[in-house]
Amino acid sequence: MTRFVRWTALGVAAALLTAGCSGSSGDDGARDDDKRGNSALDWTKCESTGDAPAPGDEWQCATLEVPLDWSKPDGKKIALALIRAEATGDERRGSLVFNFGGPGGSGVSMLPSYADTVAELREHYDLVSWDPRGVAASEGVRCREDKDIQAAEASVDTTPDTPAEERTFLSDASDFGKGCAKSAGELLGHVSTTDTARDLDRIRQAVGDDKLNYFGISYGTELGGVYAHLFPEKVGRMTLDAVVDPGADMVGHARNQTLGFQRALDAYLKSTGKDPEEGSREIADLLRRIDAEPLPTSTKGRELTQSLALTGIILPLYSKDGWPALTSALQAAEEGDGSELLALADGYNERDASGRYGTTTHSQRVISCLDDKARPSLEETKKLLPEFEKISPVFGPALGWDIAGWCHDWPVPGQHDTPEVSAPGAAPILVIGNTGDPATPYEGARRMADELGKNVGIVLTWKGEGHGAYGNGSDCVDSTVNAYLIEGTVPKDGKVCS
Repeated sequence: MTRFVRWTALGVAAALLTAGCSGSSGDDGARDDDKRGNSALDWTKCESTGDAPAPGDEWQCATLEVPLDWSKPDGKKIALALIRAEATGDERRGSLVFNFGGPGGSGVSMLPSYADTVAELREHYDLVSWDPRGVAASEGVRCREDKDIQAAEASVDTTPDTPAEERTFLSDASDFGKGCAKSAGELLGHVSTTDTARDLDRIRQAVGDDKLNYFGISYGTELGGVYAHLFPEKVGRMTLDAVVDPGADMVGHARNQTLGFQRALDAYLKSTGKDPEEGSREIADLLRRIDAEPLPTSTKGRELTQSLALTGIILPLYSKDGWPALTSALQAAEEGDGSELLALADGYNERDASGRYGTTTHSQRVISCLDDKARPSLEETKKLLPEFEKISPVFGPALGWDIAGWCHDWPVPGQHDTPEVSAPGAAPILVIGNTGDPATPYEGARRMADELGKNVGIVLTWKGEGHGAYGNGSDCVDSTVNAYLIEGTVPKDGKVCS
């Protein structure tokens, strides 16, 4: 089961390349740490992790201890993995901390790949990121073994058509949650966005900054909004790009994404000269045929299921650069070969050629299910399916069914319906919305700005395509963001880059 949420365009670009080759006050918890200034972070040369080589010599790594339970700050500690590259210029203004989304994305592995994009910012800031709690090198959670992931991909229909398929669908969701509980133990109840926002403030203290300068992308925007609510007086220069709608609950997020991916598909189809309605109907028909009879692939022992096919369609919609790969993969699938869509799906699912899977989706689920209080039943979900299918015949069925399966029988209760991001008194926060964003539709940017509060949320609009705006080809966006982060120049609310 895959939820197509909150990942970053940068991560998707890497996946495409791989596929081609193959609510309280902010004072509690912080205590008197600010008085200490820069804590004793021991920055040393980064080591290789797993099969990934160590980044270049300019990158340094460290670990930071934080409380497992922020309500017991003197209790058990966990270690967070951090990475930084020091500012290259003479006019350093502190650290700029990045979260690349997910939830579940590894900042330690992502930041070095992003350095060229933010080279101008690095002249003035130390670039810093980290693996949030429950992610990768920071007590990362693995809920299922690789062989079991592949078995579930082959056997679980994520748009079940019969009572037997429905039982398998829900049983698989329950089994996944049990695996997460076994892996995470007591950490499972302490990986919420609120917990991570408190960790983020500890990072601010540890790097010696009086205020947090922050760049959040995709889910990182929700984290930034929660931080601003908890610690409004500590907000420095904060940019939120590819904004998650803070007013949407679990059903609302699924509805938003169904609309967003259909918009992106429409734009893609128009670029090929096809009528979007007709093209969408053809793709929906293809998916139904694959559901009835999976396609053969060139990978021994693996077929292309409907779920994998949809994942393969989703991936290239995150970036306009992926559209040619989608054209080729769809054509091959129509001709009876599922190999290209399978390669794209494997890229999204972080599956390498040896059959090993990454853990982003594991961490994503444990974080979002602790955040989300909603646990829609099978019956409630079925009532929503016609609405979802009307919004999109391609994405609606899977994203609709996901509502029932994602947190089904989860071992710990969720914390809230929607996150609190109001931040009265905070410094202006730059909120960037892309009108063609598939994963975090544009409307979320205005909602975030409104909920942050008057004179806090400042909206910058880009009329573009793909997930996110900064670094995606708009000089207008990049120069506006750079002027804000480097010079402190706040643009007029509502500025549009076309």
